[in-house]
Amino acid sequence: MDLHAPLGQERKDKSERKSRFGLSTVTSAFAVLTLVGLSAWTSLSPSALRSEPPINLTPRPPETAVVAEDTADRRPTDPPAGLATSGPNDGAVVRRTTTADGNVVTTFSPNARTGPVIIGSAPTQDPRLAGQPNEDLIELTDTGELPTVAASGLRPVDFYARPWSGARGTRIAIVIGGIGLSQTGSQMAIRDLPEDITLAFAATGNSLQRWMQEARRKGHEIVLQVPMEPFDYPANDPGRGTLLAEKTAATNIANLHQAMAQITNYTGIMNYMGARFLSDDKAMDPIMRDIGKRGLMFLDDGSTARSLSGDFAKAIGFPHAYADVMIDAQVDRQAILSKLDELERIARRNGQAIGVGAAFDETIAAVAEWRDEAVARGIEFVGVSALANDNRP
Repeated sequence: MDLHAPLGQERKDKSERKSRFGLSTVTSAFAVLTLVGLSAWTSLSPSALRSEPPINLTPRPPETAVVAEDTADRRPTDPPAGLATSGPNDGAVVRRTTTADGNVVTTFSPNARTGPVIIGSAPTQDPRLAGQPNEDLIELTDTGELPTVAASGLRPVDFYARPWSGARGTRIAIVIGGIGLSQTGSQMAIRDLPEDITLAFAATGNSLQRWMQEARRKGHEIVLQVPMEPFDYPANDPGRGTLLAEKTAATNIANLHQAMAQITNYTGIMNYMGARFLSDDKAMDPIMRDIGKRGLMFLDDGSTARSLSGDFAKAIGFPHAYADVMIDAQVDRQAILSKLDELERIARRNGQAIGVGAAFDETIAAVAEWRDEAVARGIEFVGVSALANDNRP
């Protein structure tokens, strides 16, 4: 399949987008042990809200400690034996309600904890297990394994994110898409690109599970590209399972889930084409709500100024990012390097920038070369989720 044709169709009306970074705080394993209860909650009028069943996030009791513990393989960040770990929302009853205008309001009410715990922020995946999914973040369905938010509140976008320094310097995320469409391109991208480059897997690709495991073990953050309807569909067809504006919500959700089930361990969804679909509010609503409730980010490739993805992300409350530059609309080494220089100028002006491209030989070689030079100039390269607006409700 020609990668460049579908990815380069909708660049006529692209505009620069701004996104903000997400910060994951790492807490020491020897943090102060404490009993925590959440003492603040929102008081809401029952008549204005449509309530959903409360979610009890009480942590599981700690397992029985092993008498003779072998600590040879334990990392410095592992908690002491016999103590449970706990996320910020553990020990609370969380009720999510939807207002008449469709916005989601989250209410926290206190609930007792069971014994001392280590309090920390959402952990990221242990690199030694990067090719395997976290079972707490998997929903088993007839379609396959779908991403979901864990009972503790841990989200896939947090757990599978690539760690970064947390510094406030100039940051760039580069996303190389079309992984799985070409064996040669996929192999070259995973082999030759530095681990801080994000890889986007095409849901219509082949051998995705194998490529996912290799990419994750290498250290790449990954996102999933879902085909969406362009304005000139079907003359320009993104592939099987394309989300179409005129299809029913049930059909589009089924196709979305079919795409989601192809692999695991991704932080979010990225559009693959889709100018028409992204501009249709009725078609977008159920798709964006499903992505949000599953704890995923949405990455908009920035190819159309009509996209409503950012508006939905703010209203529903889930992470969202816009790409600033399509780096290989012209598949030529010098043209790609010129676009990468433009990306750096945007990042130095705004503090951060996101570039997207495809797994062409020219793109992979240019990005690998330019990235090393940019690092020497003080640029930090991060996974794309680090630059997303979180939009927590």
